[in-house]
Amino acid sequence: MTIAFTICSINYLAQARTLGDSLAVTNPDILFVIGLVDNQEGVNFEQSYTPKYPMIEIDKIGIEGFDEMANRYNITELNTAVKPFYFTYFFKNYPETKNVIYFDPDIIIYQPLTGLLDSLRKHEAVLTPHVNTPIEDRLTPNELHHLNTGIYNLGFVAFRRSIPNTEFIKWWEEKLRYECLIDLCNGLFVDQNWMNFLPVFVPNTHIERNPGYNAAYWNLHERVFSKKADTFYVNDDQPLVFFHYSGYDPEKPDVLSKYQDRFKLSDRTDAIPLFDIYRNSLISNGNAYYRTFPCAYIKPNQVKRYLRVRKYLNRPIKYLIDQIDTM
Repeated sequence: MTIAFTICSINYLAQARTLGDSLAVTNPDILFVIGLVDNQEGVNFEQSYTPKYPMIEIDKIGIEGFDEMANRYNITELNTAVKPFYFTYFFKNYPETKNVIYFDPDIIIYQPLTGLLDSLRKHEAVLTPHVNTPIEDRLTPNELHHLNTGIYNLGFVAFRRSIPNTEFIKWWEEKLRYECLIDLCNGLFVDQNWMNFLPVFVPNTHIERNPGYNAAYWNLHERVFSKKADTFYVNDDQPLVFFHYSGYDPEKPDVLSKYQDRFKLSDRTDAIPLFDIYRNSLISNGNAYYRTFPCAYIKPNQVKRYLRVRKYLNRPIKYLIDQIDTM
């Protein structure tokens, strides 16, 4: 048995449903589960918007000290910090499960995951690097950004049941309890930089370089899309397995991703059909509806005070900051 799961709050359920729908069509034998970093108490979905996929709320999976984690992190950090704990939950509570695969909610699966499952029979885990080839400009993102945010993209990772993976995931959990931060100056970018250690600590990890895996804005410089019959291809000959629509907003349909400045969608006519599919899927799956729900774990901005800069500093001071009450 194979489980695929995603993690999101209620406001991202249109993305999660779109991912689940694509898995149901291409991989009906895989159980899809939504890890919900939110609270459904008092939430009543309209019937047409009630997800048909099982949802497991984050406070139900037995994370020790979860309330402290929730208070420590912002919503992005929290959604990524709980990832290894969901892997542990599925391996522990579904003893017949051989493989557990994580996908970010903003992904569509276009092909059966036959190749991935074959890789998991031979290897402990599967990762995809952000890029396979050098970038020949200084636009965003480039190699420096990937050094800051991780060699591998954690919108996807797959583990098979094994002792080395259990040990690694346990180590990963402990790192993410306190150090799943967006803090580039200290070498941290949520869960991703920690995953640089997986091929080191678990040598039988497979680095999947097939361009049909995890195609996204960060690797479009090396990938061109085409369609033959009903199948999308990458670089003419590789079927597109899954596309990661990170940073895409259906309310801004002409913007390929808010996280990059390398490509305009209008210039990438090869990718327009893929984005048309995604936009239409999100709209039909209730993107505008779910966006009205506040997340139970979003906290107000913290108030920080900066102490007066004192005169004992032995150099000229241009600005004195008494206090700043808002971030």
